[in-house]
Amino acid sequence: MSTPQFLSLPPGVRRTDLPLAHGPVAALRAMPTSGGTELAPAVLVHGFTGSKEDFIALLQSLAQAGREVVAIDLPGTYESPGPETLDLAPDAPRPDYRLSSLGAVVGEVVDQVGDGGPVHLVGHSFGGLVVRETALSENAGLASLTLMCSGPAALDGPGAVNARNLIAALSMDPTSARLEELWVERFEAVAGDRTPDPEIREFLRARLLSSSAQGLIHTAEDLLGADDRVADLAALRLPTLVLYGENDDAWAPDTQDSMAKRLGAKRLVVPGAGHSPNVEAPETTSSALTSFWNETESVGRR
Repeated sequence: MSTPQFLSLPPGVRRTDLPLAHGPVAALRAMPTSGGTELAPAVLVHGFTGSKEDFIALLQSLAQAGREVVAIDLPGTYESPGPETLDLAPDAPRPDYRLSSLGAVVGEVVDQVGDGGPVHLVGHSFGGLVVRETALSENAGLASLTLMCSGPAALDGPGAVNARNLIAALSMDPTSARLEELWVERFEAVAGDRTPDPEIREFLRARLLSSSAQGLIHTAEDLLGADDRVADLAALRLPTLVLYGENDDAWAPDTQDSMAKRLGAKRLVVPGAGHSPNVEAPETTSSALTSFWNETESVGRR
């Protein structure tokens, strides 16, 4: 459960909806408060049980470099409706919460934000598994790929135990009422440990209860069953950054380091951060992303 430190939108950041083929996707859209957007835009994708708000602390500084930056809620997460709640035409796409399906949704976002030009794509944790699917199917539209605190394949360790427990708790009753029970039984105490701010705790509650229980089950299943696709991704020769906190407790730092080597990717370890450097060390993370993106674009212009 990524926990933002604040919820107020910085200058230049606004809440919007992106109309996609299956329905709307909620987004935070950041533009420079001065100057233009001559640099390639960026799209940011959250992790399991996360949302676009996980990137609030990055958005203003990333945009001020001279680019548009868009953070989204994946379908069925927080303010993006799940396809099962929409009245869709028979021939409309219906994202099923699986990695390939979510990757296609992100690909459509990339196409819209990029408007035919290259886009920098970032995925945090489970979002890293999603964006690699986008890269493998939509590579022509990408300027670069960043895997933030993500891994080469299925999650293991304590995070995997939590995912299995959530599947077990929801499988017999995948409803919003059951999510509310789970908030009281499990997540409220976790939220209290993570933040003393009642506004943020209420946001965490609203985010969980607004999300699709079926979507949570399917994404948890894919977290536990994701294949290793590093070789496929490496074959794209797409500029890639592997970024993680030195104390990451999801995919082990050694695992992410090995993935970076297999990808031939740049690697950056954020000192003092854990699984959410976007929240825990936003200045360092923003600087690292901007430097990587600028370097990538500079090479592309040569």
